[in-house]
Amino acid sequence: MAKSSSDPRDEVNAPLAHGALNLPLVTIDDYNNELRDKDGFVGDNANKKTFQQKLDDWRKRIRKVGDDPIGKTATERLSKKKIDAILKGDDLAAAALVMGAVEDFAQDFADVIGKFLKDKRWGKTERIVVGGGFRRSHFGELTIARTMVILKAAGVDVEVVPIVHHPDEAGLIGAIHLMPRWMFKGHEAILAVDIGGTNVRAGVVNFGKDDVPNFADASVWESAIWRHADDEPSRTATIEKLAAMLRDLIGKAEKANLKPAPIIAIACPGIIKADGSIERGGQNLPGGNWESDSFNLPAALMKAIPEIGDDSTFVMMHNDAVVQGLSQIPFMNDVSRWAVLTIGTGLGNAHFTNREGTKAR
Repeated sequence: MAKSSSDPRDEVNAPLAHGALNLPLVTIDDYNNELRDKDGFVGDNANKKTFQQKLDDWRKRIRKVGDDPIGKTATERLSKKKIDAILKGDDLAAAALVMGAVEDFAQDFADVIGKFLKDKRWGKTERIVVGGGFRRSHFGELTIARTMVILKAAGVDVEVVPIVHHPDEAGLIGAIHLMPRWMFKGHEAILAVDIGGTNVRAGVVNFGKDDVPNFADASVWESAIWRHADDEPSRTATIEKLAAMLRDLIGKAEKANLKPAPIIAIACPGIIKADGSIERGGQNLPGGNWESDSFNLPAALMKAIPEIGDDSTFVMMHNDAVVQGLSQIPFMNDVSRWAVLTIGTGLGNAHFTNREGTKAR
């Protein structure tokens, strides 16, 4: 079941809350939509593994009648960089093979998008931004463009475009839109965290110039990444490692005379409840049991880092697809209703409506 807003007015005067649906510049109409059809979760037809299967299927068919132009390397061991090199290389047969997978995946992705657009919460969508690790490749961007062509050829008038920021940075930059700007007064940056099933990223997000509307020139000043999948840590060890990463970033910011606000913003998979607990969707997080009634990630992080500078630490958490989508706000002034789909291990999703009467800040 998706998290959606039945009446945006319910939260207009509400206090700051984790997983809020009414944010300073947008209303979140829907996120973590677990849309199903007769075959199961619709999103399962558009993720990293699905593309690998498409490519592998083409390679198997080719091998039945001749040599595989890509060689003997297993498909799951082909990096995005390697696939891009094949696509741009001189071996036209290998490039054409990759193009076959691109076409098949684009057809499925267009079908997935069509099903989301039939959901009433996604009605009148004008633009869909595609993020996640898949977008961070030439073949990914080509697939996104091909998907839009397929949809428009079918009479579906919607733009499908790559997210502007590097996906790794979008998951941090979007955090600045979780809170009103007055909370940042007197400061130049915040700390942001993006927790996924494979990696944990933490960074210092610089707000940019005060006179630039909607943090359009915000950037990641410094960041760190930990591939926890290699270490298989416990939940407790994950929090300890994350806290150490954040302390290091705080130290670097202070040494550079960059004044971070006493705020940590967290992007995390799943449906986020107002108290900061995870209702569901955190099953792939390191160590397991992140949805336990006795565990609260924001509270655990505030305990680990009680102060930033001279002030008490404030933590705000939301869904990771939501946060990645929020990074796109400065580039959405020409539409009203838009969405984000993040292609990675799974298919993250969120739908937004720009707040009426909200002036560029």
